[in-house]
Amino acid sequence: MALPAWDDDPEPLPLGSAPVPEYGAGSLADLLPTLAAGMGVPATTAAIPELTPADRNCVFLIDGLGWEQLRAHPDEAPFLTSLLPSSRGGTGRPITAGYPATTATSLASVGTGLPPGAHGLPGYTVRNPDTGELMNQLRWNPWTEPHAWQPYPTVFQLADRAGVHTAQVSSPTFQHTPLTKIALSGGTFHGRLSGEERMDLAAEQLAAGDRSLVYTYYAEVDGKGHRFGVDSDDWRGQLMYVDRLVQRLAEQLPPRSALYVTADHGMIDIPFDEQHRIDVDEDWELSAGVALLGGEGRARHVYAVPGAASDVLTVWREVLGEQFWVASRDEAVAAGWFGPAVEDRVYARIGDVVAAAHDDVLLIASEREPKESSMTGNHGSMTPAEQLVPLLEVRT
Repeated sequence: MALPAWDDDPEPLPLGSAPVPEYGAGSLADLLPTLAAGMGVPATTAAIPELTPADRNCVFLIDGLGWEQLRAHPDEAPFLTSLLPSSRGGTGRPITAGYPATTATSLASVGTGLPPGAHGLPGYTVRNPDTGELMNQLRWNPWTEPHAWQPYPTVFQLADRAGVHTAQVSSPTFQHTPLTKIALSGGTFHGRLSGEERMDLAAEQLAAGDRSLVYTYYAEVDGKGHRFGVDSDDWRGQLMYVDRLVQRLAEQLPPRSALYVTADHGMIDIPFDEQHRIDVDEDWELSAGVALLGGEGRARHVYAVPGAASDVLTVWREVLGEQFWVASRDEAVAAGWFGPAVEDRVYARIGDVVAAAHDDVLLIASEREPKESSMTGNHGSMTPAEQLVPLLEVRT
């Protein structure tokens, strides 16, 4: 009887097998420039060729509603499901979020129309080269001057300057946050608490100009997914609710309008066991030579102590290379993970080692990140479940 052939030296995942986002043709960063260019806004380019111009454009971003999750739940989202053939200009295809597939990075890509290597928010937490500290780019902690960190104008600002009626309709909580200032400002911010109020006001703002660009947002699909998972009753309930919100908004669109429903990332549930959750805080091999651990469980930035970057890369690739795409900073940049180019001011924010999950695994840090380590639903990497997002369309 022949014995199985054990591979004592498994090969790491080739970096070329990572599905790099469709920067420049079909990513979140391409959406607003395409819409603005269709309204004649200077300094914008129609990058998504499948989209047709409209005088009034509304983007409804549903945090955490990935393409694969939506397609898997037609009963909970009958209206959204009916719009699937309209995605990406009637091709029935998704667009990509960008890397990493996480809220701060994606919202900056949406608002600025730039990939992460240009706008400079390349992860959930990244090292500030000026201070050496980890900066949380979602919560903006510790404080960093927003416009020094992200100096480019938003597409909303460009549209407002060009005479387009421009508005954001979201939770009042977000009105004065640094992330809003550097990614989603321009025109007028309108804070409304309930989803129904946001939909009604978004429709009103869309009708307020001959040319209009309106953005609205809903967060709790993501919130329930993180806490309970994307196959939970709580998550399904939120999907049912947001399905009704989209229909409510669609039924109020003024003439010459296009509504685009998209998301900042998808999500994947990770089991609570040692096989699927690798704790860096309890793993001496993965911790050796690491000064700071950034990013999040499925999209890590690893910052080495001086002189240890090569050793850390070797160990991380040996330990994790079958489950993660593990790259040096230069390899990740060259592969285009953060966009076609990475600006000098952004380069050192990226980890010496970058690890993006391929399998259903998570790199937690139970001591340093207790809250994040306890989440059921997670995201960040380049797998279809996380990376693909809808671009559903309703036109009048």
